[in-house]
Amino acid sequence: MKDVLRISLSFIICLSSFGNAVAQKQQHFKKHIPAGDYSGICPLGDDRYAVVSDKAETDGFFVFHIIVDEEEGRIVSMENEGYRSSGLPNRDMEGICYRPSTQTVFISGEADNEVYEYTLDGQRTGRRLQMPAFVGQARANRGLEALTYDAVRHLFYTTTEQPVAGESHLRILEFDDSLNLLQQYVYHPDDPISRKYFHGVSELCALSDGRLLVLERQVRIPRLKIGACTVTRIYEVRPGEQPELTKRLVTEFTTRLNIFSRKFANFEGLCQVSDRWLLLMADSQSQYKGVLRDWLKIIPMPPVD
Repeated sequence: MKDVLRISLSFIICLSSFGNAVAQKQQHFKKHIPAGDYSGICPLGDDRYAVVSDKAETDGFFVFHIIVDEEEGRIVSMENEGYRSSGLPNRDMEGICYRPSTQTVFISGEADNEVYEYTLDGQRTGRRLQMPAFVGQARANRGLEALTYDAVRHLFYTTTEQPVAGESHLRILEFDDSLNLLQQYVYHPDDPISRKYFHGVSELCALSDGRLLVLERQVRIPRLKIGACTVTRIYEVRPGEQPELTKRLVTEFTTRLNIFSRKFANFEGLCQVSDRWLLLMADSQSQYKGVLRDWLKIIPMPPVD
């Protein structure tokens, strides 16, 4: 999502349980992590994570070294290990996933609605997901944002942020390891809370047990910014069972910006940290004007229903 807010945040971590949120001590990584427009994250192994910023100067990705305390469910340290540039123009990079078998990452771009493959030094391999033509009909800044890879079943999943023109549902696209389209699943996103809220799917996260998480968020930014809020909902679906997916809410939380709270966070990235934890990353619009700071949020893995 481009320029939904002109506010910014510094990396803070919270621990929440499904149903009842319990805040952890705020932690800042401002000295180690540059202000950014972080929109996607995926684990590379060895506590390294590939991260995309949709306002980066060139096409590519960061590598962050993130240490998570498995017992406490909190981040204990973060380090920026640098930007891996392809040398090509920024294409509004939104989602990223890692394929272990080829040791390559795939990045979705909202400007061109394509998903390209990259080596770990940031260079394009020349391969891309074979995207169906309808994706090109996505409205501006409402195209491909979510991207994930199921390394157990060797499947990619992506979808547009909002339904394309003329449709009321999203299509979650499934691709095989040959990068060919296998299936299109019907997914019904939530209706907007009101006309004042921007809404859409910002991320997908394939779990190692076959479930697929869908991150939906609704964002309201008043003219004077005070009173801004986000409503973040994470749903679980199970691809493969039927062409129309049934979603189950696994967690929901709200963040706000007002005279009492600066916890506003527009979460756009989601990935699995371990069998116990998930990691959320917010887009801070490069800490615009220093009003707020970038957020990370650790939440527990949803139990199998």
